[in-house]
Amino acid sequence: MGFADLLDEVGGFGRYQWLHVTLISLPGLLMASQNLLNNFVSGIPEHHCSLLSNYSGHRDLLINKLFHFVFYLLFRYVEPQWQLLGANSSANASHAQTEECLDGWTYDRSEFLATTVSEWDLVCSLRPLKQMIQTIYMGGVLTGAIIYGGLSDRFGRRSVLIWSYLQLGVLGCSAALSPSYSAYCVFRFLSGMAVSGVILNGVSLKVEWIPTKERTIVGTLTSFFFTFGQMILAGLAYWLRDWRKLQVVTCAPQFLFFAYSWWYSESARWLVLNRRSDEALKSLHRVARINGKPEMIDKLTLEVLHSHMKKEIESSHSSFTAYDLLKTKGMRRISICLIAVCSPPVGCCLRQVSIYLMQIIFGAVDFPAKLLALGMLSYLGRRVSQAACLFLSALVIFTNIFVPTDMQTIRTTLACLGKGFTSASFTTVYLYTGELYPTVIRQTGMGFVSTFARVGSMAAPAVLILDEVLPALPSVVYGGAAVLAGFFACFLPETLNVPLPDTIEDVEEKW
Repeated sequence: MGFADLLDEVGGFGRYQWLHVTLISLPGLLMASQNLLNNFVSGIPEHHCSLLSNYSGHRDLLINKLFHFVFYLLFRYVEPQWQLLGANSSANASHAQTEECLDGWTYDRSEFLATTVSEWDLVCSLRPLKQMIQTIYMGGVLTGAIIYGGLSDRFGRRSVLIWSYLQLGVLGCSAALSPSYSAYCVFRFLSGMAVSGVILNGVSLKVEWIPTKERTIVGTLTSFFFTFGQMILAGLAYWLRDWRKLQVVTCAPQFLFFAYSWWYSESARWLVLNRRSDEALKSLHRVARINGKPEMIDKLTLEVLHSHMKKEIESSHSSFTAYDLLKTKGMRRISICLIAVCSPPVGCCLRQVSIYLMQIIFGAVDFPAKLLALGMLSYLGRRVSQAACLFLSALVIFTNIFVPTDMQTIRTTLACLGKGFTSASFTTVYLYTGELYPTVIRQTGMGFVSTFARVGSMAAPAVLILDEVLPALPSVVYGGAAVLAGFFACFLPETLNVPLPDTIEDVEEKW
């Protein structure tokens, strides 16, 4: 007898679980927006050096004939090269004197009305600062995984989740009012911390209230909220085309999530293991009442609760640290393997496609990918599914190396296929990690593993720079990392239809 049996007695996956899972999953519609926001908020419009007022009457000719070449260059001609205006001109201006764009830049507004790039002129020598925004944001996500993972195991999932909603709403909307690049980076870093708090605590709070048999289908289907979120972001970005408005629209709904999150019940598992059995009993009575099992309110007492979790209560102690993730053999094996599975850098590129259409395509690819993951997780188990998705993504990446660059249709198709397998892999690992770590240290473990995942995310853009050494090198790194991760996944224990472990002793006994 264990907590899983108690869940069945109070209604299994009943009305409460439906509401609980749905409300926690709804913020996922905008979590994808946070991770991908920089693609649109910091989009690079076509631009050129601003024209001198003396030549404004020849604006169209000057842009078309003289300045179109400076899209990614640092200089302009000191004097207009009128000889280039001839329709059949073959004049050479390569030795003409140039200078920096002293009068600023002019930006095309057909694709973006305003971005951080056009706001703070993050072009030419300042162009690396555009990508720095995303790196700083991912640094915040990494920091949040470390801090909020530990705080959750100490103060509870519900409290940290509620705080994370408020933090993201306040700081995300404040970012839209940023007067400078530095202020915006600070707000994005703090928003990234909140995103970690929302995702990690949302996953745990869902998993710990779901019966064993329903974990697979619920974990996979709720990940579709992230998929829809990618497509919603594309629609919002296309509609608004202004970075400040987009920033507010994607963050303001967090206040709604904060308002209704007070309805959540704290994890009864966590409450019992932290010597708060009275509160756990009240939560279980509430769940029984909502699930239409009022007779269980009288039957379920503290004595019954303690008898179901006697061993877990006796073996738990007040606090755990990240050291406990590596202290014992079973936990060390799980942690090392999960670090390898989560940390590979992932990157791909679609060219000659609108950025809005690209986002829709990548979102649409997730639908069949996650349905595939659902089937594999249900019938093949977690370990086989995780390893297979990683090996298949590596195969696609390596295949794309040998496809000529002029065959864009095939390369795009393979990129989408690789994105699909990667998405299925992430869906699997989030469910898998929550099932492998015990309740007493689940959030610390998920935060610990997520930290290494963010290191991989931060490294992915840097890997792309290797194409200057050898064009195929980034793909070799991405594919090789996926193969290595798949190898480590083979050594993880299987958790299909296995009750959640509550203590480290449970992990050591089972695996």
